[in-house]
Amino acid sequence: MNAFENLIHFYDFVRPVLDIGIMAFFLYKAYEIIVKTNALQIIKAAIVVAMAYAVALLLQLSMVLWVLQKLAPGLVVCFAIVFQPELRKVFLKIGQSQWFTFGNRSKHTYVDTVIIAAEMLSKMKRGMLVVFTRHTKIDDIIETGTRLDADLSSALLVTIFGHDTPLHDAACIVQNGKIISAGCFLPLSEQYDIKKTFGTRHRAALGMSEISDAVVLVVSEESGAISLAYDSQLHYDLNPNQITKQLEKLLEMTPDQKTIEDTIDENKGIY
Repeated sequence: MNAFENLIHFYDFVRPVLDIGIMAFFLYKAYEIIVKTNALQIIKAAIVVAMAYAVALLLQLSMVLWVLQKLAPGLVVCFAIVFQPELRKVFLKIGQSQWFTFGNRSKHTYVDTVIIAAEMLSKMKRGMLVVFTRHTKIDDIIETGTRLDADLSSALLVTIFGHDTPLHDAACIVQNGKIISAGCFLPLSEQYDIKKTFGTRHRAALGMSEISDAVVLVVSEESGAISLAYDSQLHYDLNPNQITKQLEKLLEMTPDQKTIEDTIDENKGIY
């Protein structure tokens, strides 16, 4: 009995710490979701409405309070309609978040293969768009293209994007070391403050990162710059080392797990 009472006393002692720790964890995760989406607009709108209600309550504006109370259910519905894209992104992030992941999972990725092809296409001033899938399923995007299920190789990527083939203007989907589909159409970004100099490829890469957790590598046809889009952000003009490190981190791989498959010699011509 004493042991049980000691356990209760110990729990009473650690309960405040546990309570604060769990709350801090959820607040941190909520902050991560807000930063990675456009949910900040929802919060701003909610703050404006709350401030209006507080002012009316402070100044005892009975008519304004009555109107706000009557409109409250309608405001909730309006929020859901007006901020539907933002809310959808928030729930997507919540659904794809792996909050309790322990240990390293074995993954076979082919980062070097794609980067070699990207560097060659960059020198040729040919555009490229490659989507690395992660946790979110994108079957609807895959079905918009041509199914390949081909082993990933830099030669194949250069063939697809280096010449005016029917597939060169859209995206390739890479999953588990294979090109699942090519010529896939990606949704364009909904962000209104994107640079005017960015073309359709960059807008599509950013748009894909807004609706899923995929990582998109894009090569600019105009400048040859190689960029990455993920978590609703576009990281423009990165060097190969930066891209490798980011992909290793985002795809949850370690350097010893990288496998170079069927790469091509940059010193040889492409025919």
